[in-house]
Parts: sequence; structure tokens; C-alpha cells
Amino acid sequence: MNTIQPEPNLQIAHTWWRKIKLSYVPDQESPLLEDFTENLLDRFRNAGHNVYDQPGPGTEVLMTTSQFNQPIRWRDAMIFNARRRFNLDHSPTIFTIVQATPEEVQEKLDYFEQVLKKDPPDPMDFALPGLGPEAYQTLYEQGKRGGPILALLRTVQTQAMSFRVVLVVGHQKAEQAYVFDLVGAHPRIDASDPDLFYKDIMGRIVTAMSTNEITEHQLVGDPISKEVWDSLETPAAMQRAGYELGQRQFFTEMVLVTNLATVPSVPDAIASQYSEGCFATWDPEINALVTTVTGSARPVVKDNLTDDELAIIIGVRPDGKGALINNVEGKRNDPPSSEAVELIEMDKDLPKITLDDGFEVPVSRSKLHGHRGVSAYNPQHVEHVFLEEPYYHYPVSCSTEAQAHAIHNAFSRSVALQDPSDPREVVFTILPGHGIVIAEKWVPGKEPFQVMWEYMDEGWLVIDNMVPQGVLTFKPDGNGLMILHIE
Repeated sequence: MNTIQPEPNLQIAHTWWRKIKLSYVPDQESPLLEDFTENLLDRFRNAGHNVYDQPGPGTEVLMTTSQFNQPIRWRDAMIFNARRRFNLDHSPTIFTIVQATPEEVQEKLDYFEQVLKKDPPDPMDFALPGLGPEAYQTLYEQGKRGGPILALLRTVQTQAMSFRVVLVVGHQKAEQAYVFDLVGAHPRIDASDPDLFYKDIMGRIVTAMSTNEITEHQLVGDPISKEVWDSLETPAAMQRAGYELGQRQFFTEMVLVTNLATVPSVPDAIASQYSEGCFATWDPEINALVTTVTGSARPVVKDNLTDDELAIIIGVRPDGKGALINNVEGKRNDPPSSEAVELIEMDKDLPKITLDDGFEVPVSRSKLHGHRGVSAYNPQHVEHVFLEEPYYHYPVSCSTEAQAHAIHNAFSRSVALQDPSDPREVVFTILPGHGIVIAEKWVPGKEPFQVMWEYMDEGWLVIDNMVPQGVLTFKPDGNGLMILHIE
């Protein structure tokens, strides 16, 4: 299980980091928590961030504490009561520091490793303190996808009633820490060098708070008529692609918050569920990107799509806060996935090509964003493009302008996409702690995404359940493949 995050290079930082305002309100106290939070807050102060004793109007981060395997009642959880408790007019981002011993963590990992071997799962194996009766469905599915660490992550998040968790492992002092987020990132940071340790965790929190969501999509133009929509080949091709990718288990089940915990409602700050990725392809007839809709509003089964689960993206808002979208007459017209901007922004600095029927289109035909990894690829057919280096040390999350820019810049450097005659037809990048983005070129005689799924079948693009958590590279294996190595 490759979860170890290499020691960060302190010279590596995002250029868009900013100073943040945070408050620390402990719920649980112990020598370890006191030592950890005191050192961490000192790093924030020394770096010029604003640390306040009590949350106030400008508080962006509210840091609190919790004990391992001791669930918090939802009424007492900061994510539910911070605004009321501190008379705030906004909801600060909650980071919960959870204390555990190495023995406790290893015991839980060993336990999950054993119960995840059962097929079907035994619900009683997942009847853990603070979890709902349906939690076994999510823990089992997540554990089968990402291993025991992912089942542990969801358990800790649920018991702490917090999606952003720093699990500090040690006895009197921190020996290591895991940093968990909503999507399932779980890098492990070693504490043998305290200065690097605390600065690394501070950098991850600053990274999370320095990004902005870009989901304020704007409706423009007249609706596409039902007659035009029904004449398009793309909707059926998207449905076929969803089925084919589903047959290859590319997408996993949606994570339902209400499965994990029994709560009266989910705060506005988070969605009640989120989906595992999205995909989109270019339609020449309407000169737009047809994509899957967001899964945060309602469940979307990507291997059994309907027309109502497809949306149209025609551009990016001038202010970058979201995508420009179009509606279709007679359709439900839910908004596109949260990754809408990154899906179309990828094309901005790439060439266009002219198809045989005269349509001018982006060189990248189809895009696939999934919470998966790539363990190997054939460089004769596939190109891997790196993100800029800070993104491997301080990853960003979905639906943010930082991730959209990172993906755009990576694919802009693609040799295969910049040169349409390059024989490599698939290009991908890995998003540490998050997943992958794959782009496919136009290939005569192929349906949208067909090249991708055929490459998966050929073993030229090997999809893996495990997502790298930090610095990575690919090295030749002597048999024509490039193999993933975690640095």
C-alpha cells in the first residue's frame, strides 16, 4: 500500500497561496493533541497567517480536536453548530485533529483487511461506533476500491463528523499523520523531522483554503430544440460509453453521506452525495461538449445514463467562476459535473483539426475524469503528462480553479495533442490523492471513448484502484510498458 508522502521540498510552493485566518477550539485535550496543535499553530503564526483565540467574522478555518474511535454526536459537531455557537454569518471550513496510537491504527487496518475479504460483506462487521446501519455498503465498496486505509478514512470522518481530518498518530508526541479529505486523499506524513512535518501539514491546509470553487455555471443562448437533440449521435454514444466503462468497473458507487451517519440533514456546505468522476465528448453538430451532469444534486448511475443525465458545455465564464452551459427543450437540464470547467478549459491552448465532413473540432475528442489510478501504460500508444511540481507535494481537489488550471497546463504540454499527427491517441495525467484525467484524440471509425476502452482491454492503459498520494514517476519495465513508481 503506497501511502507514504515523501518529505516536502520547502522551496516548492503554489504561487497562489495566500494568508488565511483560523481559530482553534479544542473539543478533546491530551498531551499529544496539545503538543501537536501548539506546534502547528506556531508554524501558522511564523508564516504570517492570522490565528485567533475565538472564531469571528473573518474566520476561514476552525480547527478542533477529537479522539480516535469515539464518535461525536451530530448536535456537538462543529460542522453543524459552528455558526450558531459562535454567532457567525458564514460557515468556516472545519479541520478536525484526531488522536490515535500506532497500535490503534494498525489494529483497525488489520481488521478492515480481514472483513473486506468477505463476499458478500457482513453488515455486522461494519457496525462500528457512531456509524449508521447502512454504513457497511460504503465502507465495503470504498475498502474494495482503495484498500483498508480508505475504509478507515471514511470511519474516522464519520465518527469525527468532519470531512477534513488530520489523523495524528503517536503516544506523547506525533510520529506521523494522515491528512484526509472528502474525495479520499490519505497521504501519510512522517514526523521524524518536526520542522518539515508541521510545515507540510500547514501547506496542505493553506492549499485547501487558497482555492475557489468554479461551479457557478451560467446559462446562455437559446435552448437547443428537441428535434436537433434527437438528431445527434452523441447522446447515444455517451450512453454506450457509460455502459462500456461500467463493464470495466471504471466508476464506483456514489458515496452517500446518509449511509455513513444518521443525521437529520446534511449542512449546506457539503453535498448529501458525490459521484465518482465524469466524462464528456465533443459534438461537431452543436459545436459543444456533451457531458455527464453533477452527482451532488441526485444520484447518477453512469453505466446506465439517460438524456436527463447529460448536459451541454459551450465555454467558460469570462470571470472563470463556472462554465457557460446551454439547455435542451423538454429535458431536465441539470447542471454539468463540478469538473465542467476543467473539461472544456483543457482545449484552450491546444490545436483544432478539421474532420472529413468539414467540421472544425478540438484535437481532444473525449475526456474522462475518474477517481482511479494508472499503474502502467504503453508509451507507443499513450502519453503521460505531468502536472506542475507543487501539485504533487500539495494536491488540490475537484471543482476548484486550481485543479482546472493544473489540468489545462498539463495537457497543453502534451506532445501528442499539440501534434495531431503524433501516433499516440490517448493522453493522461494523474491527480495525486484524487484520480486521473484521460483525453482521447479523434480516430476514424471509432465511437467516442472507444479508443480508451480498447486501450484498457489491450493492456496499453492499465487502470488501478490505488491513487498515488504524492510524488510519482513512470519507469520502463523492459517489456514495452512504463510502470508507476512512487517516489
